[in-house]
Amino acid sequence: MKHLVPEFEKLRERFPAGFESSLALPCLRRIQEDRGYVADSDIEELAVFLGVPQIQIEEVLSFYTQFRRKPIGRWHLQFCHNVSCSMNGAENVLAHVERRLGIKPGQTTPDGRYTLSTVECLGSCGTAPMMMVNDGYHENLTLAKLDELLQGLK
Repeated sequence: MKHLVPEFEKLRERFPAGFESSLALPCLRRIQEDRGYVADSDIEELAVFLGVPQIQIEEVLSFYTQFRRKPIGRWHLQFCHNVSCSMNGAENVLAHVERRLGIKPGQTTPDGRYTLSTVECLGSCGTAPMMMVNDGYHENLTLAKLDELLQGLK
């Protein structure tokens, strides 16, 4: 994290004094972009840098599902399982990918290629069921579309 401190200092200039804890989100986002996840040492160092209790950083990490505490696979498959997606077959699509990859949500394939997650809502209710692969949306999923998508991931 130390190599990111100059970036964090520039961010700090944009915030009024006394609002250091507001930097937690952008700093954590940048740490994750750099490392791929947020390590325990990052939490400790960021708390010291911001001058806030470590628990504040932990609370942010536990609240926002986009933050990861451990490495993930090359392809992060995030399945929405909120009401709209569930009513349109998300469970069937998720079960299909579980069978195909041999993993459950929260797991990574042994070869490190895929990590499977479920998320509460990805905000694409009109095109349910849907999932994200890394940062890209894939909507109106069917089993055939899912199979085609997985074949294309190298």
